[in-house]
Amino acid sequence: MRAVRIPLAIRIPAVVIVFMAAVAVFISERVLTRLQEAQTRHLGDLAAVYLDGLAPALVAPVVREDVWEVFDIVDRARQVHAGLKPTETVVATADGRVLASSNPREHPTWSLLPSSFSAERATAPAIVSHDTEGEAVARRDLSSGDRIVGSVHATFDISPLLAERRSVLITLIGTNAALTFALALTAWLTVRRMMRPVRVLASHLNASPETPVEPIADSLIKTAPREFRGLFAAFNRMAEAVRDREALSRHLAEEERLASLGRLASGMAHEINNPLGGLFNAIDTLKEHGERSDVRRRTIDLIDRGLKGIRDVVRTTLVTYRTDRDVRSLQRADIDDLKLLIEPEVRRKNLTVRWRNESHDELWVSPSVVRQVLLNLLLNACQATPTGGEISFEALVENSSLVAVVGDTGPGLSDSARDVLVGQHDHAVVGSGGGLGLWMVRRLIKEGGGTIVVYPRSPTGTTIRVALPIGDEEGLAHVA
Repeated sequence: MRAVRIPLAIRIPAVVIVFMAAVAVFISERVLTRLQEAQTRHLGDLAAVYLDGLAPALVAPVVREDVWEVFDIVDRARQVHAGLKPTETVVATADGRVLASSNPREHPTWSLLPSSFSAERATAPAIVSHDTEGEAVARRDLSSGDRIVGSVHATFDISPLLAERRSVLITLIGTNAALTFALALTAWLTVRRMMRPVRVLASHLNASPETPVEPIADSLIKTAPREFRGLFAAFNRMAEAVRDREALSRHLAEEERLASLGRLASGMAHEINNPLGGLFNAIDTLKEHGERSDVRRRTIDLIDRGLKGIRDVVRTTLVTYRTDRDVRSLQRADIDDLKLLIEPEVRRKNLTVRWRNESHDELWVSPSVVRQVLLNLLLNACQATPTGGEISFEALVENSSLVAVVGDTGPGLSDSARDVLVGQHDHAVVGSGGGLGLWMVRRLIKEGGGTIVVYPRSPTGTTIRVALPIGDEEGLAHVA
């Protein structure tokens, strides 16, 4: 499974968000802890004032167990301390029984002290908060001399304190969230601005291989940071070098094409001059003996064969090297014509040709592409094969593809030429002498959607296998 790579413009803001969230949690925890401690301390002080005010007045009535006096003291104290919001006050004896309560219906006299109140003795007020219930419970023991005679228990409403605490928490969350979002947005905008030159460079580097390399505009170079100006300038120099190389490759390919045509034309001149000499002789014969029917018939036949031979040579050459690509099917004769074109080179070097054409008529493959590629490979085979050697050619239909195999008994292709032919190097080989050029052959095969394989031939030589897919009439028209 391929790992997903997160862009840098997202990773940096994400790191900022995580960092700010950690800081916000830490700060919020410390603020809320200090606020809770301050509230607890303040509540303890208020409870101490309330209970310390009740204790001296309650000692004597508690010793006498005077219920009504104790109730009167508790009721008057609650009215005086109304701002503290004591919700309930209970005075108990030393054995833990209720003597008087501000709510006698819930805690009647002489009932056991409820478990919600602290059972531990405390000479000073001890307060316990119950946040879930929104209340706090405090206790103050009553003593006469060295003897504990009773205790005072009070319940206070702390919901305002809890509401204040929630308000502070919400404020902290909102402030930290807004600050985190602002910093993350700032980081994203900053990184995006910093990465803009990188995106410009990446867009030029990732351009389609079919389109020429475009240099970076001067306006972008001027507005780029200083660190990227040198990088942009280096890329422009590289782009110019690539464009110069492509132009040189095209120029070399065209020169190779013209050179191949020149070599072919010199060979074809012999093929045309030979029948021309016979034609002139036939015309002279007609001038002198034209009145004889047998001589006239033989001479006309000779002229007809000579003219047809010249027509075939010219037609085959024009079909192979014309620049426009006709939208028609490949005929079997289109491939057999190539044997006629390489005939002068074969005779000049006294080569043996093993020719096998098992292709079919009406193959929807571009005839121009097939003829140019195969003729180039055949001429290269003739050129590479020493005098008296052998070349081989085979064409057949295999797996919906036209397959052509060209072999020679020469010294073999060089590594650089083989790399260009199979597509590992996308430039022409200077001085290769390869007809259209191996680079052009590879380009034509690539445009036709085909493949090419090169492997050595035993005991010496090279075998090249070309496969071009067979399409339909519509697809051929699109390619053309």
